[in-house]
Amino acid sequence: MQSTAKGGTVNDQTSATGDVLDVVVVGAGFAGLYALHRLRTDGLRVRVFEAGDGVGGVWYWNRYPGARCDVESVDYSYSFDPALEQEWEWTEKYATQPEILRYLEHVADRHDLRRDITFGTRVTDIVLDETATRWTVHTDTGERVDAQYVITAVGPLSNANLPAIPGLADFAGPVHHTSQWPHEGVDFTGQRVGVIGTGSSGIQTVPKVAEQAGHLYVFQRTPNFSVPAGNRPLTDGDRRIQKEGYAQRRRASFASGGGSPHTALTQRTLDVPPAERRAAYEKRWELGGVLFSKTFADQLTDRAANDEARAFWEDKVRAVVDDPDVADLLVPTDHPIGAKRICTDDHYYETFNRDNVTLVNLRAAPIITVEPAGVRTGDHLHELDALVLATGFDAMTGSLDKVNIVGRGGVTLKQAWRAGPRTYLGLGTNGFPNFFNLTGPGSPSVLANMVLHSELHVNWVADAIAHIAAHDAVGIEATEDAVDAWVQEVSERAEGTLMPTANSWYLGANIPGRPRVFMPFVGGFGVYGRIIAEVAEAEYKGFELIPG
Repeated sequence: MQSTAKGGTVNDQTSATGDVLDVVVVGAGFAGLYALHRLRTDGLRVRVFEAGDGVGGVWYWNRYPGARCDVESVDYSYSFDPALEQEWEWTEKYATQPEILRYLEHVADRHDLRRDITFGTRVTDIVLDETATRWTVHTDTGERVDAQYVITAVGPLSNANLPAIPGLADFAGPVHHTSQWPHEGVDFTGQRVGVIGTGSSGIQTVPKVAEQAGHLYVFQRTPNFSVPAGNRPLTDGDRRIQKEGYAQRRRASFASGGGSPHTALTQRTLDVPPAERRAAYEKRWELGGVLFSKTFADQLTDRAANDEARAFWEDKVRAVVDDPDVADLLVPTDHPIGAKRICTDDHYYETFNRDNVTLVNLRAAPIITVEPAGVRTGDHLHELDALVLATGFDAMTGSLDKVNIVGRGGVTLKQAWRAGPRTYLGLGTNGFPNFFNLTGPGSPSVLANMVLHSELHVNWVADAIAHIAAHDAVGIEATEDAVDAWVQEVSERAEGTLMPTANSWYLGANIPGRPRVFMPFVGGFGVYGRIIAEVAEAEYKGFELIPG
């Protein structure tokens, strides 16, 4: 092992240094694939390292039953290739994991991307050579490569949160985490199955498992708001209209708050007569999913306005759950609707009407331990044959924390971010020149359509690299003052909303010991796009060029 100046430790591999590159990209999901395509098109030498054995990122790993995107398929797709838009035929309004993965595999083949991707390889260390302003990238296979720039495209929702439940290792049956699902699938036919967790992955998994299981126990600590997807097959007529309107739809999406062509009503909620207000909620309900949180512009800034949306939601849910006591447990009371990401479901609440489904209230009787025969809550043992952990992710920073990223003076990124992520525009970090993190903290991130967000970030980084070359410089680095100002702006914008009032993974609240800092930029995708464009137009204000 090799020590750095301030205690960062580098895995000193014995193999010789490999490629000398312009750019190393970590991750081959939506962002990593487009980064490879765009930068390679710009004439740069690029190599991608991907831990999985195929492309797809989060869609490679998350193969649990019911896995589906909560952004409409027509919008959750690349805009950089107009011919691809016309060629690809989405089959459903909200695409499933298998269809999204097929799409990404098609894109990789269409643009011959695999030849520059090293699969089955994890990046372990990324270490700055301060003299040369270059990075040395180490992998778990013993390879070491040199690059002028590093782009981490690891995604904000890619590092599984494995709960520290006493006795979990003693369970006699199989244990599956939703983000590490067996590729061959799992057959629960006739089994007694427990699902721990009722966030997005749990809400999508539960109805599908209930269809197979002899009995399903859903262990719920905190209920979440979910809205039916309203999913349906797309007709030839639907696809024709989508393809004819792509250009306009993309313009609207890039200018919108969340990266899709839907905007909130401009009226204040309580200024709208009750009948019109309900009609507006009904329209968003039919549209489906997360967009319900943006029915009115003040829905996430005014508690009284939020309460109106919440009351409508509650009426809808209670109408489809037969047992009022079960409905009481399924209705959140600890946070405003939309302060945590609204989930998108397919008959989740109706599932609790089934005779073979039991909702276990962990607030009343927490999990004491997992035993070989099942899960014990209070003095009751729920006997199980299989256990599903739908416990989500160490979001936003978890995947970066797994890599030893060493910047100036031997300071690691984890050390630099010990009190919370510190970025400028979500793209640059002081002390880490030529290091760009895509769609993570300090950017709209998970509050926006991640595909268009990835394109926005990659295009900005590619243009910045061209700017550096045009000025005969060797690098670029965010200034400390710019980072301080941006961290404050992200915080102040969040405090102007209801979002920090929820114990959400936006704040890192699901990870013990994680600093409670609201991480995404809440000002809107379109606003953010204009901000970073203005920075670039102002000769990358807030960044310093490093002379050659």
